[in-house]
Amino acid sequence: MATILSIETATSVCSVAIHSRGELISVAEVNQQGAHAQQLMLLIEQVLADSGLAYSDLDALAVSEGPGSYTGLRIGVSTAKGLSFGLDKPLIGVNTLQALASAVPVKSGELILPVMDARRMEVYYEVFDSGLNSLVPLGSEVLREDSFENFLEKGRVYFMGDALDKLKTVVHHPNVRILESIRFSARHLGQLAYAKWLKSESVDLAYFVPNYLKEFKALQSKKNPLLNL
Repeated sequence: MATILSIETATSVCSVAIHSRGELISVAEVNQQGAHAQQLMLLIEQVLADSGLAYSDLDALAVSEGPGSYTGLRIGVSTAKGLSFGLDKPLIGVNTLQALASAVPVKSGELILPVMDARRMEVYYEVFDSGLNSLVPLGSEVLREDSFENFLEKGRVYFMGDALDKLKTVVHHPNVRILESIRFSARHLGQLAYAKWLKSESVDLAYFVPNYLKEFKALQSKKNPLLNL
């Protein structure tokens, strides 16, 4: 039956969904600071209850593997790995930006370009064609007027993600298509996770590490002299 529970915590949105053969059954989401640590397990229990399912009914788990924030991904991936190990179910990793791109049905020749917020005017992005094939690997871009011009000159490019406010102030081209209604969500992991499940493509729990946007650095407080001893 391929019943898969998906977890998305790469951004500020904490989201959980259940799909059957790639079709959405139930989804629960919270968009608030600190929701990942406080609400994730509650959301998992909620979608299971809404679907009338138990943990034993799951065939696999899927998790957004990034790119994304350190804290969010750490919590989401740790939870998914724990459940996968405890339930003895395979864990499937899904590219966060590809999952977002999968929500956009486009015509052949058109491109999908999800953008994720970074510092100042910088964004992280990846370019996909209508078949969700990655044409340009994950990269970063400091937004300028000519950003993504090489793609925009070839045809329509659909932008979505949490960096749209930045992009709209800088990038102006007749082929730009802004999709503000599409948000990062576990609902978008289902079809990609199902396709991987059919191919038995799961991660190795011992070595699976998410793709953090920035390498995590613990900053020491200069106000505390004890830290400098």
